[in-house]
Amino acid sequence: MNRIFQALDDPTRRRILELLKKQDLSAGEIASEFEMTKPSVSHHLDILKQAGLVIAIRRGQFQVYSLNLSVMDEAIAWLLDLNKKKKKT
Repeated sequence: MNRIFQALDDPTRRRILELLKKQDLSAGEIASEFEMTKPSVSHHLDILKQAGLVIAIRRGQFQVYSLNLSVMDEAIAWLLDLNKKKKKT
């Protein structure tokens, strides 16, 4: 769970997730949305993958990224449960 919140702490990574919410994208397509080097974008994508927030699938010579909704569902469920416990006290 710590990796998820650390990954979400960065605005660039949150923006990547917003892009992937609309559609699956290759690393190059994601990089074209930012004014930074492709290696920098790849670093952000690696952090998102390590946190389990995105999945990369090889399609030919490209890595195509998509959201991993099951990990997000787990994080949201945990937050909602935590919020319920807080309200009971």
